[in-house]
Amino acid sequence: MSGAKARSDAPVAENVSGGGHSTAAPPRDRKPGGGVLKRLKSRRSQVESRPVTEEDLRTQSGHITPEDVLGLRVATRGYLCKPEDNIYNIDFVRFKIRDLETGTVLFEIAKPPHTEDDEENREADASTGRFVRYQFTPAFLRLRTVGATVEFTVGNRPLNNFRMIERHYFRDHLLKSFDFDFGFCIPNSRNTCEHIYEFPQLSESLGESCLP
Repeated sequence: MSGAKARSDAPVAENVSGGGHSTAAPPRDRKPGGGVLKRLKSRRSQVESRPVTEEDLRTQSGHITPEDVLGLRVATRGYLCKPEDNIYNIDFVRFKIRDLETGTVLFEIAKPPHTEDDEENREADASTGRFVRYQFTPAFLRLRTVGATVEFTVGNRPLNNFRMIERHYFRDHLLKSFDFDFGFCIPNSRNTCEHIYEFPQLSESLGESCLP
């Protein structure tokens, strides 16, 4: 669901720790524990890409591009890249979802600190830590605007124009597509950003179909 692509007009993501400097674009708030919280909206126009299938992407030569991801019409059955393809050592360590209208925190999870046993477990299951599973009440589908805060670390290489694409599907139907630019991330930094999601208004029949 995510990819990186160089763009000269990408906003610059704030770094909570580390050296260097950055230029800010959207509004920012000071975090209670220090540092800066950057807020981003999905700011790209939703341009239709050439339709592709998971099989197309797995058999094509070369890298999978953001445009390829935007061309997917259904969710993939598996990951399109291997853990070792993460050459920038990007690690998402905290995730929080809140209702922006009330400020209510709906979900929050943080990755525990690394231990020596983690390396052994990582070899046993390379997909561990690549996804988050959560459950919400039916009232979640009626929300209008949600903020999702992500905190991630970067390895010892500078990361230019980090971009994340989210495609939300239900069965074979695309509910919403989001496209965010994190911007530049300095090496060995910890970065925090809140993405603003404007939820689609689902029809009553589709909303009922989403419920178990």
